[in-house]
Amino acid sequence: MPPDMFDEVVERLRPALTRKTTHWRAPLDPGLKVALTLRHLASGAKYRDMQYGWRVPHNTISIVVREVCMAIVDEYREELLKPPQNDEDWRQITDNWMRRWNFPHVIGAIDGKHVACKAPANTGSDYYNYKGFFSIILLAVVTSDYKFMWIDVSGKGSTSDAHLYNASVLREALEKNDIVGFPQPDPIPGDTEDVPYFLVGDNAFALRTYMMKPYSNKEMTRKQRIFNYRLSRARRVVENAFGILANRFQVLLSTMLHEADTVRLLVKTCVILHNLMRSRYPVMQNRLVDVERPNGVVVPGAWRAGMNLEDTKPDRLPGNNRDFKIAKAQRNLLMEWCNSTAGSVPWQDDMLLPPQRGPNNSSVILCLWHNKYLIVASLVVYFSPIFSQALLL
Repeated sequence: MPPDMFDEVVERLRPALTRKTTHWRAPLDPGLKVALTLRHLASGAKYRDMQYGWRVPHNTISIVVREVCMAIVDEYREELLKPPQNDEDWRQITDNWMRRWNFPHVIGAIDGKHVACKAPANTGSDYYNYKGFFSIILLAVVTSDYKFMWIDVSGKGSTSDAHLYNASVLREALEKNDIVGFPQPDPIPGDTEDVPYFLVGDNAFALRTYMMKPYSNKEMTRKQRIFNYRLSRARRVVENAFGILANRFQVLLSTMLHEADTVRLLVKTCVILHNLMRSRYPVMQNRLVDVERPNGVVVPGAWRAGMNLEDTKPDRLPGNNRDFKIAKAQRNLLMEWCNSTAGSVPWQDDMLLPPQRGPNNSSVILCLWHNKYLIVASLVVYFSPIFSQALLL
C-alpha cells in the first residue's frame, strides 16, 4: 500500500481507533493498529509470529485486527462497495464493458471462490467443501475495471455458488426488476430489438435474461464457439479480480484460524481495501492482470504464477422452463450480434480452437498398474483412404 493511502486510512479511522490513556496502560496508536492489521492481511502471518517483531502480545493483536477491520468496513463500505443508484451510473458501467471488452449490456461478471478456515464448532460438515477442506464462499460481482461491486460471504463451504446466488437478495432483485436505477431493456448497437441488461457467468448458473452463460461444449457451431469466446473474454475480468485480491492479501490463501464471522469480516475488509487501491491507484496493479494484445492474444498476468483461490462446486440448478426459453432466444440474438458486422471483432476467428477430430479416428488408452509402476500406452489409429484400400486388397 502506498504511503499516501496508508496515511488516508489512518486519518479516516483515527476517531474510531483512538482510546483514552488510563493509569493501567497507554493505548496503542491508531497508526500502529492499522499497520498491524495490514501486515496480517497482506502476509497471512500468524499472530504468535507477529508478536515478537511488533512487540504486541498475540491476544492483543487478535483484538486489534478485528477492531480495525470493523472500522474499515464501517468507514468505506458506502463509498467503495455499493452498486450504482441511478440509471446514468448503471449505463456508465455497461458502456465501460462495451468499450473494454466489446460485449453489450453487461452490468457485471459473477463468480464464487472458497476461502479456507478452521472447522467452526458444532457445524458438522456444513463448511466442508468438495475440495476436501473447510471454507466459506465469497460470491462476487465485478465491474469491467476489476472492482468488486457486490459481494456475499454468507455461504458455507458445502454450498455451491449457484445455490448461494439463488438464495441471495441480488437474484431476487434481478428477478423482480427491483434494483434502484436499473436501466430498462433497449437495443444493442446495430440492432432494433430490446435486450435486457445482464450479468455474465459460467455454466454453474442458470440461463436467464439477466444471466448469460456459454453454450454447452457439445457439437457447437462456429457462431456458438465465437459467442463463447466473446463471453469468456468478458468473464475473464472476475477471474483477474480474484487473482489480484488473493495476490495482495495472502491471508485469503491461508487457513484462517478465526471464528467464521471473523473470517467473513476479514474477507470484506480485503475486498474494500482492494477497491480502495483500484480507485486511488488504478495503474498500480496492472502488471498483475492479463494483458490482451491488439491481435487478441492474451498474456497471462502475474497473479497466475502464484497460489489462487479455489473454485466453487459447479452445481447446476433446475429453473423455470419458460424463462429458459426466453433467455435462450436472447442468447441466440447476442450470438448473431457477435458474428455480425456491427458486433464482431477482427481477431475472433483466430481465437477459436480447432474442432475436435471426427468419428474417422479413434484413440485407445491402456492403463496397466503393476508393482507400483503406472504404464500408460496410447494407441491412435487413423483410418485413411489408403489404409482402407489396403484392407480391401
